[in-house]
Amino acid sequence: MPQPGRMLLKIYVLNPPYLPGFVRFSRHQGGVARGSEFYYPIWLAYAAGALEQDKHDVRLVDAPAWGWDRETVLEDARKFSPDLAIIDTIFGSLTNDITVAELLKKNISNLRTILVGPPASQFAERMLQNGGVDLVARLEYDSTVKEVARALEEGRDFKDIKGLSYKRDGKTVHNPNREFMTSEELDKLPFVSEVYKRHLRIKDYFLSHSLYPMAQLFTGRGCPFQCTFCSWPETLMGRRYRARSVENVIAEFEYIRAELPEVKEVFIEDDTFTADKNRVKEFCRQMKARRLNLPWACDARANLDYETMREMKDAGCRLLDVGYESGSDAILKNVKKGITTDQMRKFARDARRAGLMIMADFVIGLPGETKETAEKTIRFASELKPNVLQYESPIPIPGTEYYRWAKENGFLLVDDLEKSLDREGFKSCIVSYPHFTAQEMVEYVDKGLKSYYLSPSYIPIAMSMVFRKGGLHELKGLVRSAIGFFRYLRRNKWHLVT
Repeated sequence: MPQPGRMLLKIYVLNPPYLPGFVRFSRHQGGVARGSEFYYPIWLAYAAGALEQDKHDVRLVDAPAWGWDRETVLEDARKFSPDLAIIDTIFGSLTNDITVAELLKKNISNLRTILVGPPASQFAERMLQNGGVDLVARLEYDSTVKEVARALEEGRDFKDIKGLSYKRDGKTVHNPNREFMTSEELDKLPFVSEVYKRHLRIKDYFLSHSLYPMAQLFTGRGCPFQCTFCSWPETLMGRRYRARSVENVIAEFEYIRAELPEVKEVFIEDDTFTADKNRVKEFCRQMKARRLNLPWACDARANLDYETMREMKDAGCRLLDVGYESGSDAILKNVKKGITTDQMRKFARDARRAGLMIMADFVIGLPGETKETAEKTIRFASELKPNVLQYESPIPIPGTEYYRWAKENGFLLVDDLEKSLDREGFKSCIVSYPHFTAQEMVEYVDKGLKSYYLSPSYIPIAMSMVFRKGGLHELKGLVRSAIGFFRYLRRNKWHLVT
């Protein structure tokens, strides 16, 4: 119960409006997804749950999911009359999101605004140049926003709140970084699925590689691996993997089964869920012991052994989302992937033998890429025969080693990721090498997608998905993804590619 005399706050937690279908919560800079995917506002939802633990009156608003524009958000926020607005941002929509913060602050008296998200760790000073932004919470921000709310309740200043940037006497102040949450602290957070149930509509969210409707959650945060292009370890959650207890995760699965019966699958968003095989096996044992019978999927590295994959399949795992990145060992070494193509081949064979589906992610245009290596990657992907295949051109995200390398060598076409989106919101290629241009990268991305999905050889792969258990849901996902895919192919693909 609230403490006697506490001035509880009204807190507006906002995924701000931008382009229709705009995705902020993937691991990239933001944009409209090619396969019609739409992610939960997962980081905001965890923060909303943490604030509700302190008994604040919290309203979580997902404007892109609800089709709301700025005027609708402003009208809704005025009715709610918050004391604090927490607004998410990502590199591809930073100016828009700052403008939304300014709009709210100008029209709601005594409102404090705080921006959160990956750009906060890189561009806090720029964000605070606008009078509409009072505070910036850097990196993992659940505890930071809780402390901000407590300080506002008690009339204290912000000098002791780690992970916070703000203005004092006209000067920008960057308090020391906050320590990342421990495993024990992660166990104490509310289930994000509870937050979804209170605030969101489950059927608004879709992943092309998951059964619909699905729920996304973290069982741990942080990634110990060193891939040079990966953003979240640098801009949000750090390199050290911290995991919730298996008992805590199982309890959330039980909650979803009981309270969100419409959910057909849980997608585990950890970068490194399979890094601790003993924990994975214990999770699988408890899933079977509790007879949960709730399908799930996860991100995985392409060096997982057959025995573990077999146990995962027996415990309800349906699909592994795997970052292969390239079919060239030289490029894999350049980006510090730490896995070889031979390991990837063995992994793909073992996954099929275990009965697991694979979503394979590749990037055309990483350091060292040529037309020859791009062709090699396309052949390699066809050899692996994944159920779902994704190609991207490279995305140098501020804070990553890849971004620094591209900038130092003059390979960036634009230094502002807001200029990396075309008029429809699709991500454009913004790097170009003397020996392999941006235009050529886009051509090879499209070539790889079309040669795989429009080939007769994909028909048996698609049919094998449809004839699996839950095949009707697989078919619905394939159709929805195909609609988004063909829309992507019809885009003006040379916008911003020079």
